[in-house]
Amino acid sequence: MSEQQVHHRTVNVRGHAIFYREAGPAHAPVLLLLHGFPTSSYMFRDLIPRLARRYRVIAPDHLGFGHSAAPSAQEFTYTFASLAALTAEFTEALGLDRFALYIQDYGAPIGLRLALAHPERITAIVTQNGNAYDEGLGADAWAPVLALIADRNPKTEAPVRAIRSLDGIRWQYETGVPAAYRSLLNPDAWHHDAALMAREGQDGIQLGLIADYGANFALYPAFQEYFRTSRVPLLAVWGEGDEVFVPSGAEAFRRDLPDAEIHLLPTGHFALETHAPQIAALTDDFLARRVGVRP
Repeated sequence: MSEQQVHHRTVNVRGHAIFYREAGPAHAPVLLLLHGFPTSSYMFRDLIPRLARRYRVIAPDHLGFGHSAAPSAQEFTYTFASLAALTAEFTEALGLDRFALYIQDYGAPIGLRLALAHPERITAIVTQNGNAYDEGLGADAWAPVLALIADRNPKTEAPVRAIRSLDGIRWQYETGVPAAYRSLLNPDAWHHDAALMAREGQDGIQLGLIADYGANFALYPAFQEYFRTSRVPLLAVWGEGDEVFVPSGAEAFRRDLPDAEIHLLPTGHFALETHAPQIAALTDDFLARRVGVRP
């Protein structure tokens, strides 16, 4: 399968510049890639060209991340609901009325809010360590976040700040990756993320979002009801060594979607860093069979 050139573009959404990567034929079925914390659409750099022969692949940077605008927390209220609303307007600005979702980490609650608002627009979901179940939460990794959600104060903020330090970000990339795959990890990835996370204003942006994560837990029952009623085709490709979103979160999708396809891969939270070719092949095959996308 030949790889496609990736274009780097910006569109204005509600007065904010939203950066996105795009590749593939303009009239092909759309695959919308939604990244997680602490990265950006850069995380999809190895995936996009591999899927762009059959699909119009679009990967935005959320507001406050990557190359998108990053108004301060005083200028914009950073919540998952507000980011989902901007993402919905982003899709409308690009004229996207039907698309499959590829969601990871923060991209999961953002993308699933899109599905709740407009289920008719979603053709399928690929979730790569993108959680929607309580059992998917790794106890140790979530302990400082849950403390912040319960009571935001200087004492609970300190350990959460450490999550977006260079060492904290590197931990997310390396943890759970077996020795056989460690040499595939590109250190440029965590240095790239850390540099963007160190920009002025990021402290308020990221603390605000992490403190709001409890709003996603409150929507888990609604997400699960959406799965049951929509019967949306779903593929979970999951790094089984992830300590943030553990494999039980992947297996849980079958409770509401018995036909969900679950693949646990020998890697960690950022599975694309070590298994992009395999994930691209699984995604391509899944969409071809379940949504009917053909060359």
